[in-house]
Amino acid sequence: MIEFPTADKLLAGPLGLWLEQQAVVREKAKVDANNRLFKASLPGVFVLVFVWILLSIPIEMKLFVSFGVAAAVWYWSQAPKRKAVKQVKTGINEAIAQALDLSYVHDLEPGLGFENAKTFKMLPNHDRASFDDMWSGHTGGHPFVLHEARLEEKRGSGKNTRWVKVFQGSILTIGFSRNFHGTTLVSRSGSHSKLFGGARDMVKLGGHRLDYVDMVHPGFEDMFDIYTNDQVEARYLVHPEYVERLIAIEQAFSGQDICALFTGGDLVIALNCGDLFESGSIEAVDDRRLVATTIDQFARLAELAQSLNEPERTGFSS
Repeated sequence: MIEFPTADKLLAGPLGLWLEQQAVVREKAKVDANNRLFKASLPGVFVLVFVWILLSIPIEMKLFVSFGVAAAVWYWSQAPKRKAVKQVKTGINEAIAQALDLSYVHDLEPGLGFENAKTFKMLPNHDRASFDDMWSGHTGGHPFVLHEARLEEKRGSGKNTRWVKVFQGSILTIGFSRNFHGTTLVSRSGSHSKLFGGARDMVKLGGHRLDYVDMVHPGFEDMFDIYTNDQVEARYLVHPEYVERLIAIEQAFSGQDICALFTGGDLVIALNCGDLFESGSIEAVDDRRLVATTIDQFARLAELAQSLNEPERTGFSS
């Protein structure tokens, strides 16, 4: 069991002193944001007057332009606040990570875990991706990397083009207790369907032919489809209790579409669970609550993920 710090313990140490120093930064950010809003509002008003009074275009287009101008003014004006919040969030999350002998970085480039998740169709199709909040190190003696991903798909064309969020959640990569003989994918039921319904007998992903595995527990067939190139190992890995642990992770974060991949010596988990670890705020009064929330989120996710890295059972060895 991992021992996690409490919010009170962290705030009683260097983190609390550092956050006190951020009071000046946050107040300055508020002032700068208000000044920016005032400066940008004047030209924004002139643009709106021109659009509504002098420009002969359909009213729908006028509304569209007006919304765009207002959004641009607001977004630009709030940049100082976003910078301050990011600074506070990074400091808090670094302190939590340090207390756990882990590393935390806000900005990152995805690694092998995300590439495997894409290759094995654990994530929806998307046209752009952004990443943040990477926690890495060892938990329970095993390598552990967790980061968040936001995936968006471009839909429509011309003036109707829009970006639609198709995934916002966590990608976990855990070094397993042993190397795997094969590759096993636990996907959501229906992810790989035949033309007229039902799961495919096999799929080709990442240069591997993966065959369908009959679930050892019929009650889970409506939730997951399992594909592997090692039937014996797959049945050993994905037993009913293991599937229950996957479901527990999903339910703990009100998430959806959790899936898992066993490949090489790693277990990769993708969970569409929303935006976690948002410990930063422009208001100092929120600090304790957000620190406690972030610790709780990370603790539950790390402990549940660690429970998936079970010790080797009698009767099977690498």
